[in-house]
Amino acid sequence: SQELVRFDTQKLENPEISGVEYQQGTLLGYEVREYLLEKWGRECAYCGAQNTPLEVEHVVPRSRGGSHRISNLTVACHACNQAKDNRPLTDFFATDRGLRKRLKANGLSADTRLDRVERQLKRPLRDASAVNATRWALFQALKATGLPVTVGSGGLTKYHRQRLGIAKTHALDAACVGPLDALHRWEVPTLTIKAMGRGSYQRTRLTRHGFPRGYLRRRKQVRGFQTGDRVKAIVPSGKKAGVHVGRVAIRQTGRFNIQTLHGVVQGISYRHCTLIQRGDGYGYHQTPTLNSKGGAGRAVA
Repeated sequence: SQELVRFDTQKLENPEISGVEYQQGTLLGYEVREYLLEKWGRECAYCGAQNTPLEVEHVVPRSRGGSHRISNLTVACHACNQAKDNRPLTDFFATDRGLRKRLKANGLSADTRLDRVERQLKRPLRDASAVNATRWALFQALKATGLPVTVGSGGLTKYHRQRLGIAKTHALDAACVGPLDALHRWEVPTLTIKAMGRGSYQRTRLTRHGFPRGYLRRRKQVRGFQTGDRVKAIVPSGKKAGVHVGRVAIRQTGRFNIQTLHGVVQGISYRHCTLIQRGDGYGYHQTPTLNSKGGAGRAVA
């Protein structure tokens, strides 16, 4: 299945366009919301809050002459949406104490965030046009394989996900593409693969002025292990007792660091380590699927 995404740039810029296809249907409003979520990075445009339900928000309020055009829409958390009410954007950032408190909690400043919002609002629909231009080329390439191909829109994918109460992840989005009646056992972890590289040719660390400040080992292996290997460490006693599985970073001392699913475990002796897989330039780990169900109302996640 392919998600044959097409952002309707005419509809995004002119929401009053006529036509029965825009006046009815189960997916009404989904495409615009999905575009806004992608444009604003799936976080509150004002305070930067993530992993919270987001609501479509008019930057210039309707009561002050604001339109439904995409250039006047953003996504905001419920607290910011309610606090802003019908105030101008600059006044909201300058005077609202609740916003400043949320910005501080997220490590952001009001001036920087306001500047980002104003720049992002002026951003053209270039990304939407790029998707529209490449979608059919990808479809034809898939058809050339001779395998059966089904397609669906981004709005349909989101509709399936919210209808079935499925969490928002890249893997589960792919599972919801095209025709879908039900999806079973989707709570299982996802195998995440990330390109990590095979190390660096540089053997000398430099200061910002270009003087040597340290040297790296010329041999990659220590006690038969090298950085990037996947290992299993069974520590019988002590503060780090237990079984630790993950990517290893070697040390000359023979006491390694292991990047596990739950964080980095430092100072594990090579004697406790067993090689599972040689480093191939990629990192592998299981990502748990969080069950964050949401409805199909105006709030979007």
